[in-house]
Amino acid sequence: MIEDRRRVLVVEDDHDLARAIADLLGDEGFVVEQRHDGQSGYEAARSGNYDVIVLDVMLPKRNGFSVCLDLRNAGVQTPLLMLTAKDGELDEVEGLEVGADDFLHKPFERSILIARIHALLRRQALGQPQHLVVGPVSLDPLHRNVVSSGVDVTLTPREFALLEYLMSNAGESLAKSEILNAVWGSGFDGDPNIVEVYVGYLRRKIDLTDAPSIIHTVRGVGYSAREG
Repeated sequence: MIEDRRRVLVVEDDHDLARAIADLLGDEGFVVEQRHDGQSGYEAARSGNYDVIVLDVMLPKRNGFSVCLDLRNAGVQTPLLMLTAKDGELDEVEGLEVGADDFLHKPFERSILIARIHALLRRQALGQPQHLVVGPVSLDPLHRNVVSSGVDVTLTPREFALLEYLMSNAGESLAKSEILNAVWGSGFDGDPNIVEVYVGYLRRKIDLTDAPSIIHTVRGVGYSAREG
């Protein structure tokens, strides 16, 4: 029933992009509402009951930073994914200061958007974002930092989403199909062996000592994150 479906507010002044995001999220089972300027987006977010807000930075009437800051000051704690067309860290620094939960730079891949939204929903279900630690690897979902054996590790967005999903479910044996659905989205129709490829990428980046990897292959099932 529609009442049980997750609701997303998309605030984006590019009507074509907003429609494309709405269609994509609709295919994933979300109920989507659109607004095309900062003021109407703010009013909708204040009055509506949404599970996630997707908010562009550059908007008519009010920019995304102003909207986010006023929402947080008003006590609205809905998980918020901020879209930015700019490169570099300045937008992310300002966004963190006003209360954004995550960032996505345009242009972005459809599967990355879906993975980020699912990650926000998982964090919401668990409460405030928490550091995840498995063995020598720690992951900060809020600031999107990964440290392994005391060394900062740089991951691509999809690598980060995969590691976060595995560490969020530490100790559990996760099937490839579960991982694909959570990290690549249910609409992914590529080669399912992409999971193995990205697990390989992760292992090469986070396995910095001779100790066993925290990412274990579970024969006949998939993968599990655990120490030892």
